[in-house]
Amino acid sequence: MDLTIASQIARTHLLAKKRQTLVAMLGVTFGIAMFITMISFMQGVNQFLEDSALDASPHIRVYNKVNTQRSSLIDEAHPGGFNVVYHQKPKAESARLKNGLIIANRIGRQPGVLGVSPQLSTQVFYNNGPIQLSGTIAGVEIDRENQLYRLTTRLQSGNLNALKTNPDALIMGSGLARDLNVRVGDKVTVTTPTGGTRVLRVAGTFGFGISTVDNTRSYANLATVQEILQKDPSYITDIHVKMTDPLQAIPLGKQLQAMFGYHTEDWATANTAILAGEKIRNVMTFVVSFTLLVVAGFGIYNIMNMTVVNKIKDIAILKATGFDGRDIVAIFLLQAVFIGISGGLLGLGIGFGLSYLLSITPFDTGNMISLKTFPVIFAAKYYIMGLLFGVITTLLAGYFPSRKASKVDPVAILRG
Repeated sequence: MDLTIASQIARTHLLAKKRQTLVAMLGVTFGIAMFITMISFMQGVNQFLEDSALDASPHIRVYNKVNTQRSSLIDEAHPGGFNVVYHQKPKAESARLKNGLIIANRIGRQPGVLGVSPQLSTQVFYNNGPIQLSGTIAGVEIDRENQLYRLTTRLQSGNLNALKTNPDALIMGSGLARDLNVRVGDKVTVTTPTGGTRVLRVAGTFGFGISTVDNTRSYANLATVQEILQKDPSYITDIHVKMTDPLQAIPLGKQLQAMFGYHTEDWATANTAILAGEKIRNVMTFVVSFTLLVVAGFGIYNIMNMTVVNKIKDIAILKATGFDGRDIVAIFLLQAVFIGISGGLLGLGIGFGLSYLLSITPFDTGNMISLKTFPVIFAAKYYIMGLLFGVITTLLAGYFPSRKASKVDPVAILRG
C-alpha cells in the first residue's frame, strides 16, 4: 500500500466535508479541554488540602499516651476470677516525656529530619473581661517552632521575637483574638485546668487558614508555660518533628516508638479523614473526566461512521480499482489521526487557557482559608494523558466502521 496515495485520498475526504470534519475535531477539542480543566482544578484542590494539613500539623508527634485503663487490686490478687469493681477511679498519670529535651536532640540528628520542636501543650481558658473561651496554649522555643511551621510567613500582626525578650508575651491565633476582641498590646488572663493563672500580653496574631487551629491555639515561651503549670524546666509533653520527605515520617515514627517507648503519631494517621476524602475526590474526578472523554469518543464514532456510510460508493470504486481492505482501513485511520491530533492539540490549548484563567481568578475566603485564587495544578502528565486518549479514541472510532466498510462487495454497491 502506498501511504502517499492513501494520505491524499484521506485529505480529499476531509476537505470535501469541511463542516463534518470540523465538528469531529471540536468533539475531541472540547472533551479534552474539559478533561484538562477539571482534573487540573480537582488535583489542585486535593494538593491544597493536603498541604494545609501538613503545614498545620507535624509529620511526627511524639507524646506520652496516658492510659486510663488499669487493673484493680482484686484483679491482681485473684486473676481469672469473677471480680466486680464499681466506680474505680483512673490512676493519675503524667503526660511528661522523661528526658524529653535529650530525646528531641537525638531525634534532630536522625537522617532526613528537617527540624524538631519540644513543647509543653495544655488546655486553658482565655479571659478578657466577661469573655471566656477555651483553647490550647503551647510553650515552645519559638525559633524551633518557626523552623517547622514557617510562622513568620503566617503572622498577621506583631513580631515573633517578642517571645524571646518578654516572658509574658503571647502569640495568638487570629480567630481566637477576634473572638476575644483583643489586639496586639492587649492583656489576656490565662487559666489552666489545675488553677494556674497568668496575665499575658498579646504580642502578635497568626493565621494558618484552618479554623480549628486559628480559633483555639496560641504560643508562649516554653519557660512561661512551665511556670504557669508549676513544672520544672525540663518538663515537656510533646515533640513535633518535620521531615524533608513526609513519606519518610511513617517508618521513622515506628522506629522512634520502638526506640524511646513513647507513642508516635504520623501525619497520615492524624489526617486520615482528609486523605480518605482525597481518594474519593480522585475517583470522582477520574470517573467524570473519563465520562467526558468517552462521550466525546462516541460522538466522534458517530461522525466517522456517517463519513464511511457517505463514502461507501467511493470505497466500492477504490476496491474495484485494486485497493484492498487494508488500504481502505488506512485511509480512514489517517483521517482519524488527523482529527485526533488536531482536535487534541487544540483541546490542550483551550484546557490550559481555562485552567490558567481559573488559577488567577480571585477567591475570597476571608480569614478562614489562606487562599487568594482557585488552586490549579499544571502537570504535564494530564496533558499527555488527554492527548493520548483523544488520539486513541479517534483511532478506534475510525477503525471499526472502516474495517466493516473494507469488507463490502464493490459489485453489490455499484449495482445499487
